[in-house]
Amino acid sequence: MIKSKFQIIPLENLAAKEKSAIKIGPFGSQLKKSELVSSGIHIIGIENVINENFDGLGDRFITNAKFQTLKSVAVKPGDILITMMGTIGELAVVPEGTSTSIMDSHLLRFRPNTALCDRKYISWAIKCSSAVKQSLDKNARGAIMSGLNSEIIRSLPIPLPPLTEQKRIAAILDKADDIRRKRLQAIQLVEEFLKSIFLDMFGDPVTNPKGFKIKRLDNVLDYITSGSRGWARYYSDSGAKFLRIQNVGRNEILLTDLAHVNAPKGAEAERTRVKSGDILLSITADLGRTGVIYQDIGEAYINQHLAILRVSSAEPIYISAFLASKGGQLQIKKLDRQGVKSGLNFDDIRSLEILDAPAELQRKFAAIWKKVQKHKVRLIEFSLLTDLNFRALSSSAFRGDL
Repeated sequence: MIKSKFQIIPLENLAAKEKSAIKIGPFGSQLKKSELVSSGIHIIGIENVINENFDGLGDRFITNAKFQTLKSVAVKPGDILITMMGTIGELAVVPEGTSTSIMDSHLLRFRPNTALCDRKYISWAIKCSSAVKQSLDKNARGAIMSGLNSEIIRSLPIPLPPLTEQKRIAAILDKADDIRRKRLQAIQLVEEFLKSIFLDMFGDPVTNPKGFKIKRLDNVLDYITSGSRGWARYYSDSGAKFLRIQNVGRNEILLTDLAHVNAPKGAEAERTRVKSGDILLSITADLGRTGVIYQDIGEAYINQHLAILRVSSAEPIYISAFLASKGGQLQIKKLDRQGVKSGLNFDDIRSLEILDAPAELQRKFAAIWKKVQKHKVRLIEFSLLTDLNFRALSSSAFRGDL
């Protein structure tokens, strides 16, 4: 554990001096699904905390009468909410203006004693302090279902400088985080731009306002295959790239979080080796992720959760973008049969219908996409660098070296 120059204080010692300042949401019979209504008092859940969106996200409500029985789990502006199940350890400060709400059973409310601590500083300490991270990792592994409990949160070791220094550190980290967010927003704008270009050139794939003919994907497919099972034994620290579902986005290949393999020799390996121009499609779990190998990435293979689609009579980038569009995703969702059949088979993929747009228009879109993608890659590189700088800054802050 990295040592801090600051005094280490258990989080519970920094809670407001009131009953239930540290409180987990209602369990079991306290709040039944049958008691949910379409409007009323909002129930805040994990999705609200992760997205830092409290009034504009979620459709779970209770009546005011039910709220009167659950006031102990009400939240108010300034409360810090921490996720206790699923994606654990995420948190957000409830902003001013948030409507009357309660939290669900997957959240814990920490109400800080503002005479001792700055709520923004506490939030950053829980998010970024190495001491807190190590405590959460250690205790979450030993908890049932990889969750947290209130005792784990109460005992979190918080590096605590004087209040004025807390505010200074929080202000610096807020500014640095704002730069990170703007980098991410720039990337999101590029993604939205590409979607708008697609819609402008080809129209809405669901309604087909340009009146393109519709044809099945198997009319343009030259080759289709899926990855091999059992390649875990070939994993290595270096070697050929082994593309997994997390390496395929929404019409893009993500060459981060890469695994590597010492691939075996033979026809089975060659069958699953990717080539430039290949479309990759996720066929299990998170269905419908797509991306094109549009440049040389070296020797690479796919795992069993991905399929290779190879076409010559259509533009791969157009096909991938279509599959990633609303029109493509609706078809894929329908084929998944709402989870009765988990995944897509080759017949499912062949049956997908695409707009038969003119080849010249497809090529024009691909050229634009490649230019924009180069810009996006640079933005991602800047974003990663900004994130590394932020981590270094926050590490210094909680060591007491800022």
